[in-house]
Amino acid sequence: MKVSEALRARISVRAYKPDPIPGALLREILDAARFAPSGGNLQPWRVIAVAGAAKDAVIALAKANLPGDVGKRFVYPPDLWEPYRSRRFKVGEEMYALLSIPREDKAGRLKQFMRNYEFFGAPVGLFFIIDKRMGYGQWAHLGMFMQSIALAALERGVANCMQECWATLRTPLAAHFGVGETEMIYCGMALGYADEAAPINTLRSARAGVDEIAEFRGF
Repeated sequence: MKVSEALRARISVRAYKPDPIPGALLREILDAARFAPSGGNLQPWRVIAVAGAAKDAVIALAKANLPGDVGKRFVYPPDLWEPYRSRRFKVGEEMYALLSIPREDKAGRLKQFMRNYEFFGAPVGLFFIIDKRMGYGQWAHLGMFMQSIALAALERGVANCMQECWATLRTPLAAHFGVGETEMIYCGMALGYADEAAPINTLRSARAGVDEIAEFRGF
């Protein structure tokens, strides 16, 4: 698979088959992704992978520690402005339409959101860790590492969904995993084989055109 093909093919998969991901395959994916770029070659990332009983323990932790208003907490800035507000609204409505969950069904939408904390049924969950003392540049490098994992996984037939929602549980997760005092868990990622029969996995979110996101000067 060419890089350009993988970039177009990768989506946030929210329904998975129960088939396990072999440890050797996960190591192969991480081995490929570790060559992601980082300024000064700092490689400012760590990963904790969970499966089986270890994954079940994290799901149980989430159920025990999620705040009552979790459905109202977002990773986006408050009062999101245009064009970002419209983009987010559109993809959300498209997703719930595929699930036949109308806007007035708040309970149904919350139930779907809570599936985040079960990794949408994926057999593997990843947690990304960065030192709190790192700067904006290193956060960007962590993102490039995550994208590298996503593309390396896709090349091997493994789907994923990046999950910023785990940020609502940073404190209990840090205690659970025993991360260092200066470290923080940034987010999670679900990894597994996509359930191709699930309607939600047919969602393909639109992307802004090149002329909308780029300026060309001196060409």
